[in-house]
Amino acid sequence: MTLLNPTQTQSALKKRFNVKRISLSRLLAWIILIVMLTITVFPLLFMTKTSFVPAEDLYTSANQLVPDNPTLVHYKKVFGLLDTDESIAAGGSGANINFGLSLVNSLIFTISIVIVQTFNSAMAAYAFARVPFYGSRVLFGAFVASMMIPGVVTLIPNFVMVRDLGLLNTHLGMVAPFLLMHGFAVFFMRQFFISMPKDLEEAAQLDGLNPLMIFFKIALPLSIGPLLTVATLTMINMWNEFLWPFLVTTEDSMKTLPVALQSFKSQAPQGQPDWGGLMAATVVATLPTLGMLLAFGGRIVESVQFTGGK
Repeated sequence: MTLLNPTQTQSALKKRFNVKRISLSRLLAWIILIVMLTITVFPLLFMTKTSFVPAEDLYTSANQLVPDNPTLVHYKKVFGLLDTDESIAAGGSGANINFGLSLVNSLIFTISIVIVQTFNSAMAAYAFARVPFYGSRVLFGAFVASMMIPGVVTLIPNFVMVRDLGLLNTHLGMVAPFLLMHGFAVFFMRQFFISMPKDLEEAAQLDGLNPLMIFFKIALPLSIGPLLTVATLTMINMWNEFLWPFLVTTEDSMKTLPVALQSFKSQAPQGQPDWGGLMAATVVATLPTLGMLLAFGGRIVESVQFTGGK
């Protein structure tokens, strides 16, 4: 029979306690993650289910995970395949939405801002990281501080500017306040450019390249990962932007999807919103952001880990 000395006994007990503590902490982490995932996913599942539920079964099937009689009639209403009478006959409110035109407006609004803002932010970030100039620290601090300013503070000045320029109900008026740069994008890209090896720039300078050429030929191609991260986050924010397009557009032909969905909800000739049609339109409007996250979600995490450690 082998006897353990006090030191070995204490070590064994400590190891066993650590294993239990790790197991309990891991179990607690899993519970928290499952709860958070449920809170996040449940509204999406409920929205998707409701979009397939017939209007007459909307309230009776609230507790069902899968509708008994799924239908595509709500999606037909969204895409304009039913007229007003057919929509009302199918249980709709009679409200209508020009989904195709609103989709085009959202694409123009989002893509324009993503391309221009991401490019401008990358150029500013490279200048702060690699091109020394007087006052760069103060100016960069101002960019970072701008992230702490609520968007509603600049809402009225931007609206007055767009109105005085005669840009209400125009695509340019919608995108103008977002075109220059964003504080987070500049900060994020600067962290990447700081980590770039200086040998690359020194070799390029020996070949006669100026800072602008170095940016386009070396820095920009190497920063595809962070650029995609910034572009994806910007795309999600702009695709879901509601307040600014709502303020500067009064014509139906200029409404983006979030504004059109709100109008669709508020148009209730029969006394209540067309929840099935609204859920169907929301499902379709959500697909681009979900697609972007599925396509570039892993790259976003990698870029955040890389730049965050620099």
